[in-house]
Amino acid sequence: MTTIFSSMKGLNFNIVQRRALRLRSKKHFTCFCTKMTMKPSSNIWIRRQQCPCGDWKCYVKYEGDDQTSVSSQLIKNETTSTSSSSEAVFMPYVGQIFKTDEDAFEYYSNFARKNGFSIRKARSTESQNLGIYRRDFVCYRSGFNQPRKKANVEHPRDRKSVRCGCDAKLYLTKEIVNGVTQWYISQFSNVHNHELLEDDQVRLLPAYRKIQEADQERILLLSKAGFPVNRIVKVLELEKGVQPGQLPFIEKDVRNFVRTCKKSVQENDALLTEKRENDTLELLEACKAMAERDADFVYDYTTDENSKIENISWSYADSVRAYTVFGDVVTFDTTYRSITYGLLLGVWFGIDNHGKPVFLGCALLQDESLNSFAWALQTFLRFMRGRCPQTVLTDIDSSLRDAIARELPDTKHVICSWHVHSKLSSWFTPSLGSQYEEFKAEFDMLCHLEGIEEFEHQWNHLVARFGLASDKHIALLFSYRTSWPLSYIRSYFLARSMTAEFYQSLDEFFKRILSGQTCLQLFFEQVGFAADLRNRSKEALQYMHTKTCLPIEENARSILTPYAFNALQHEIVLSMQYATTELANGSYLVRHYKKMEGEYLVIWISQDEQIHCSCKEFEHSGILCRHCLRVLTVKNYFEIPEKYILFRWRLESSLVALEDRNGQCNSDEYAQVFHSLAATLLTESLFTKERFNHVHRELSRLLEHVQNMPVSNEFASNMAANNISES
Repeated sequence: MTTIFSSMKGLNFNIVQRRALRLRSKKHFTCFCTKMTMKPSSNIWIRRQQCPCGDWKCYVKYEGDDQTSVSSQLIKNETTSTSSSSEAVFMPYVGQIFKTDEDAFEYYSNFARKNGFSIRKARSTESQNLGIYRRDFVCYRSGFNQPRKKANVEHPRDRKSVRCGCDAKLYLTKEIVNGVTQWYISQFSNVHNHELLEDDQVRLLPAYRKIQEADQERILLLSKAGFPVNRIVKVLELEKGVQPGQLPFIEKDVRNFVRTCKKSVQENDALLTEKRENDTLELLEACKAMAERDADFVYDYTTDENSKIENISWSYADSVRAYTVFGDVVTFDTTYRSITYGLLLGVWFGIDNHGKPVFLGCALLQDESLNSFAWALQTFLRFMRGRCPQTVLTDIDSSLRDAIARELPDTKHVICSWHVHSKLSSWFTPSLGSQYEEFKAEFDMLCHLEGIEEFEHQWNHLVARFGLASDKHIALLFSYRTSWPLSYIRSYFLARSMTAEFYQSLDEFFKRILSGQTCLQLFFEQVGFAADLRNRSKEALQYMHTKTCLPIEENARSILTPYAFNALQHEIVLSMQYATTELANGSYLVRHYKKMEGEYLVIWISQDEQIHCSCKEFEHSGILCRHCLRVLTVKNYFEIPEKYILFRWRLESSLVALEDRNGQCNSDEYAQVFHSLAATLLTESLFTKERFNHVHRELSRLLEHVQNMPVSNEFASNMAANNISES
């Protein structure tokens, strides 16, 4: 910025900035700060933006973040609008007509910006009959500054004016033609007696440096949270998706704005501190009241040396009961924090037998330190009666990683893949530019490699190809490599909790509990409602088609939930594409009939019906892989061994009562009738082309008619939905 200022001859930007501050202080800042003081503070939840790389200047802009996307889209639209309007503006001329004087001012302002200056409104002339009938718009350096009476101070400030008597102007005159009011240019001059500015300089003029109200509120909130001005600017640039230095205001504008509103910010801080103390006490009282109503409700909290609440955590009876079945894999989500209260939100989830998240517990933490995370882990284990999960999934966080290693030494720690992928754009787009999409495609392929050696070889190739050897984020990902690539975590039990569907369900849960709130007590009530299993709809049993004639499939359909059965059925269908070769020790080599590379070793121990595959799918998801299923078929198994149908995936483990299961039997009968009728119809229609066209036409009409019929039977609706998904 200094380079720009020094290169601008004949223009004192310090004067311009001071003048801009005076004008805005009178109009926007004072008004907004007063409103901020008067307005009750809402509880605002935002995504954690501090980058886990540890660099305080580095912030993360998340892919798929609605709020960020909206902000980015707004500034893109604003930029597009400005550029398009600028491109369409030609030099004004005498006689040019506008509908209103504001239209003329906007047109002239766009012309001025494109040509390196700004304008201001000068005098206006008014009459009794016409009202204001003349408007004068002039260059911002028009006229001369009138000398002011110096203040009675020891060292008065000698403020020089930017006005130099420039004669560039545009005068408007109002007329009424056929009863319609319009404005026309009566005088115009584009002669300047000063240097005009380049595009990258003109945007820094006071007329074009504006802090919108939404940005003002964001700046004050970040300032309240302790962010210095340079970090506030960095956050805004990341949120809006613009390059550094391309905001419609500069760092000094932000500093002046914060200074002007300092008193209001301090008053706000006092109000927010009081609000936090009061609301956390109300939250504690709500927990106590809940514990009195429900003896199985559990909560705990810590206080500081002033007896003020620091951390608080709670869980419900339904959550503790669900943990006994689905506590093998838990997700500890720490994505959100309350900027109003300065609290980090941590929520524990499990995944049930229908692939949906089940709430296990909640914690509000004062900070993101090792001690806070350690307390949250200790408290959660105490709530869950000391039983540790097999696997815990989290975001990338060094303090959380250390806390898990200390408090859960026997638990596998996995970094959620969606947390990694959501940061890639923010991390690598600035350095890679147009190469980013290619990098991302190769990175995705890298994540799914099965061998550790192959992963590390391809990783080194990726880093070298895109010149990322010295990149701090590449180094960060590699330091966590034992926790996120498939090649390292293949043998960890995840119960399908890293699927896109599960992540979307978590996102929907947060949208329900983080909607507009004014206090923590309301947040507590929303969490309680979302966690209550009585508020979950019954899981309707969809009709599950069989796709093969294998007895294994038929048997599994009667035991597993539709979610688990669909996953197993996919493996059963694919198992038919594999060939087996029996080895001398009774094990099998399983290979795809087309792919010569990538064989898998399946170990079969007949004495106690043990089966293990080198792909580790069962250890990873709890669903038998296609390779094991192929061997069981070869061994003439009509049912999957009991130990390989986990209780967590069975119908009987459902937390919510299921719909009537008699519908499955009726659906089988319906399917047989339709299959018989369809087979006969197909045979008869193939004799001639006329028959086929007639059958096709009539069936299309029949299908359209049936689709328009009202649905009164829930089972029929489920079966129809399943048919559509299968097709």
